[in-house]
Amino acid sequence: MDTSNAQSAERPRLKCRLSTILKTVGKALLVLLETAVLLVFMLYGVMFILAKGPSPTARDIFVMSVRETSAVGFIANLFFTEEEIAEIESGGAENEQIDTDTSLIVMPSEPSGDENETGPVPDAWGLVDEDGDGLILEKVNGESYNGYMLVVLDPSRVIMGCRPELFGVQGFKVADMAEYFGAVAGINASGFLDEGGNGRGETPDAMVVYEGQIYYSGVGDGFVGFDSNHILHVGRLSSGAIKERDIQFGVSFGPVLVSNGEITQSAKGSSGVNPRTAIGQRSDGAVLMLVIAGRQLTSLGATYNDIAEIMLDYGAVNACNLDGGSSSMMWYEGEYLNNTASVIGIRPVPTTFLVLPKEDSSNG
Repeated sequence: MDTSNAQSAERPRLKCRLSTILKTVGKALLVLLETAVLLVFMLYGVMFILAKGPSPTARDIFVMSVRETSAVGFIANLFFTEEEIAEIESGGAENEQIDTDTSLIVMPSEPSGDENETGPVPDAWGLVDEDGDGLILEKVNGESYNGYMLVVLDPSRVIMGCRPELFGVQGFKVADMAEYFGAVAGINASGFLDEGGNGRGETPDAMVVYEGQIYYSGVGDGFVGFDSNHILHVGRLSSGAIKERDIQFGVSFGPVLVSNGEITQSAKGSSGVNPRTAIGQRSDGAVLMLVIAGRQLTSLGATYNDIAEIMLDYGAVNACNLDGGSSSMMWYEGEYLNNTASVIGIRPVPTTFLVLPKEDSSNG
């Protein structure tokens, strides 16, 4: 058989097959492109309705939600001028002057040996420490969110987890910080410089207090920190006030959500729907750690007022919002309880609030 003739006859068939494949791929790519364009137009249409529709509330939530998100904050500028955005953002109340009344926090005395003979008993807020480890974990749910509340009955177990010697060099994921300090639970704390959105989390963007030492000088929307008696203070505290109150662990962030048993005007003001992290304290000293999932189909997120209400429901006398969005994470007994909202994975952060094991709670 003449192989050269056979090969010559095969070439047209190969060209025909290749042409058919290319046409099929081309049609598929065209369909994908048309679908992508359609989705973009649909998304833009939804955003346009939210931004320019008849509901000022929907407009404000839309603007505040994207402005609180570093990656897509520019979207608000597609529909509004800087002046209009500033006017919407100014709808939130300014942080009022707050002075924490420490007399509202009364630490319980040591329980007697026979108090648990009848088994676990609900506390004043209806919560029960079933495992006897001093930690109570509960799911929280609302119309637009779900998340977790961790109640730490002994406030002396709560410390700040950070590595000041590595500020400006390296940030750490919450789990890594917990492992370094031997903690059983933790949440993210302060914000950080994030130029270019690289998410390295190595440099706090405002004041941090660690073991009584003040790092950085910037003051954010508020401050939250524990003194040497494990009482939580909230407000806009200067470095002098921090020294005067003997604050040992704390970060600048905000807004303050609850002050002396009441929701603040700042929490009632305008805010977006986003992932949230917050910390608070009950009148018996128990520390409340809250994380809200967001930017997901099953949990869009919460407003400041939402998390302030949750804190009140759990008995908070004082509470403050912490860094949220893609940084919001709660780590508990070896795993993260919520999914990150970041497309690049769990983000390193400069500071955390951690819970030491029950037998190791010796700070202060």
